[in-house]
Amino acid sequence: MAIITLLDYGAGNVRSVRNAIRKLGHQVIDVERSDDILAADRLVFPGVGSFGTAMSRLERDGYVAPLLEYLRADRPFLGICLGMQTLFEGSDECFGVRGLGLIPGMVRRFEPSHLSVPQIGWNGVNMHKKSPLFNGYGGQKFYFVHSFRAVVSEINRHWVLTTTNYGDEFISGVQKGRVAAFQFHPEKSGDAGLRIIRNFIEADELSPSVYETDRQNPVEPTQIAKRIIACLDVRTNDNGDLVVTKGDQYDVREQGEVRNLGKPVELAGRYYEEGADEITFLNITAFRDFPMKDQPMLEVLRRTSENVYVPLTIGGGIREFTDSEGRQYSALDVASEYFRSGADKVSIGSDAVYVVEEYLKSGVKTGTSSIEQIANVYGNQAVVISVDPRRVYVKSPSDTSHVSTRTAFPGPDGEEYCWYQCTVRGGREGRDVDAVQLAKACEELGAGEILLNCIDRDGTNSGFDIELIRLVSEAVSIPVIASSGAGRVEHFSEVFEKTDVEAALAAGIFHRREVPISHVKKHLNERGIVTR
Repeated sequence: MAIITLLDYGAGNVRSVRNAIRKLGHQVIDVERSDDILAADRLVFPGVGSFGTAMSRLERDGYVAPLLEYLRADRPFLGICLGMQTLFEGSDECFGVRGLGLIPGMVRRFEPSHLSVPQIGWNGVNMHKKSPLFNGYGGQKFYFVHSFRAVVSEINRHWVLTTTNYGDEFISGVQKGRVAAFQFHPEKSGDAGLRIIRNFIEADELSPSVYETDRQNPVEPTQIAKRIIACLDVRTNDNGDLVVTKGDQYDVREQGEVRNLGKPVELAGRYYEEGADEITFLNITAFRDFPMKDQPMLEVLRRTSENVYVPLTIGGGIREFTDSEGRQYSALDVASEYFRSGADKVSIGSDAVYVVEEYLKSGVKTGTSSIEQIANVYGNQAVVISVDPRRVYVKSPSDTSHVSTRTAFPGPDGEEYCWYQCTVRGGREGRDVDAVQLAKACEELGAGEILLNCIDRDGTNSGFDIELIRLVSEAVSIPVIASSGAGRVEHFSEVFEKTDVEAALAAGIFHRREVPISHVKKHLNERGIVTR
């Protein structure tokens, strides 16, 4: 059993890295003081959040000098995501903040053009060296989530291990000697990622060997996959048991009882084994109002992250509140607890509507909203906005100040147009904000992804609301997840072929085994749609 030292500077979900190392049969110890870095046999640096936050914390804790000494001595090192970016000289994310400078060059922001930024999802890699870290690798895709990337140049080419394509080619892996780092998250990349971590820990020799690619037959550009996400609506039933349920237009009761479709941890494990690309928990019960120490969802996250190695999102109660003892918690406090318990992203629902209402009135970013606070510390990619809109029909676009669209499904009085009203409190209350306004404002405030639900389609199995999805996805440059209405495999191909969304989410049809995830992916592949 090896002892692995983890450099955790306090940002993002590192529980999954710890769990992965322990699952592989090894021990993890944390860096608690600067001397621990130089005492490490093998050092793992998982970075999540902003470049500036990471470097300032490394400086504050006195870790920069011993870390550079460790790296320059060519000792075993594995950097993950921001843990790779900090090896460069600096980043566009935080101008003027110096990186570790081990690798020449700067980290630049993706140019949006036709691409959504951040890149969120599963993408491939092209090898530029033969590394023991990839022993047993079979060409699988890995999970990426980032807005900034390093590009290959003559000054850093000798470091490049793998490259990936998202628009242009970028560096997805570096290695020189026994120092390696990846832009993707091996701890969130299923068996392929766990294999890399195992190889880093157990290989007798880590150094790569250089080989020349065949210039006559250049490698094919990698392609990002469309994601299939399993969603679990979690709440307590009338007996106080924590269950997964599913609503019909947000009504979760059937014959007076809360629908019980299974236990959250067990269902999440099943979906991981079946090939779900992400798993989302939506906390829809009253216990989200209790003090954080009493929230059962924290235990659900902790237990799930022990055996599920794909991204986990948690939504419900991500806002500021005061507990029964009078203690105040900020939205950042709540999100931080979720991240420490195993979440990779948090989903903000009703609170995002209230935030946007204030933002639309003032036009000022105060930095105090839940969206801004969490994004500033953990990065844009950690903030998902869950939008719950419903149709409001009008006879003409001039009848409303909101963004409307002509619809192929006329209203009860023959109305040919509609707009999508945002709701709060589980769809029970409509607000004077439309879905496009909300999505655009949240993007401006720092959100990294939109989870686009639809009350009218929820539980109907009639297909995604293509008109709504197209309206919102064309208005923003961040990724959009289509949700509500999936009933058969053709609904997934329809939404990917008719819109530019990056992911599609379903719940009830997966819970009841009406449509297995494997059948969805098989159908998409037959249609030429790339999946993992």
